[in-house]
Amino acid sequence: MIVHPHIDPVALKLGPVAIHWYGLTYLVAFGLFLWLASLRVKKPQFAEKGWTRRDVEDLLFYGVVGVVVGGRLGFVLFYQLTHYLANPLEVFAVWKGGMSFHGGLLGVIVAMAVFGWTRKRPVMDVWDLIAPCVPTGLASGRVGNFINGELVGRPADPNLPWAMLFPNYETNPIPRHPSQVYQFLLEGMLLFVVLWWFASKPREQGKVSAVFLMGYGVLRFIAEYFRQPDKGLENFVLGMSRGQWLCVPMIVAGVAMWVWASRRSNDGASA
Repeated sequence: MIVHPHIDPVALKLGPVAIHWYGLTYLVAFGLFLWLASLRVKKPQFAEKGWTRRDVEDLLFYGVVGVVVGGRLGFVLFYQLTHYLANPLEVFAVWKGGMSFHGGLLGVIVAMAVFGWTRKRPVMDVWDLIAPCVPTGLASGRVGNFINGELVGRPADPNLPWAMLFPNYETNPIPRHPSQVYQFLLEGMLLFVVLWWFASKPREQGKVSAVFLMGYGVLRFIAEYFRQPDKGLENFVLGMSRGQWLCVPMIVAGVAMWVWASRRSNDGASA
């Protein structure tokens, strides 16, 4: 059994200014996106359409706004609505943690749609460009969750070699799954490898985005079996957690997008 190492959530203090590890993981996520997307626009299928490094920088700006606004609002609405209705000013305390991937995804979808509309680019092309660049950012965020000792796992068998005690989470810690590590490996690294490989060759418009939606939805659904539900959300509906229910429409949307892309490709080939 392993004891979670107590890590000060504040990485650096500069006078009255405190820089948190959680915030730094977001900076790493944005940096990785900038690097990976810059590699993506050099591929023929994007370079031929006039995509440039400047577009990537603008995409990053739109993406940051979408992630922060959507992620925070998603957490407030999907997970802790009652708490924030009673403490509305805490909605803005993003440095304390509390971001929802599903909300962030919706925020990014809207932000990328706005980008595509303003630049007169098909929004599906925008989504296909950025999809493989997202999982490393998710992995970075899970590192922040682990450092903070938050989003812990469900109770685990004490004989599990990597079962972990989280003293900062509860007064009398019990062995738990390090679900942040599971999510880092599944939704972060594994999904990145699959997407980066799949997107290494030109694909029908929409299919890269479809693989992202299906892949994240399935992997997050699996990870939820090991993740402790947020306080107040312990009562499952039909045996499924809130996170799993939020994954269902993602998977359905991914399947629908894949079918649409395949039919569109077949119709074009037969025309």
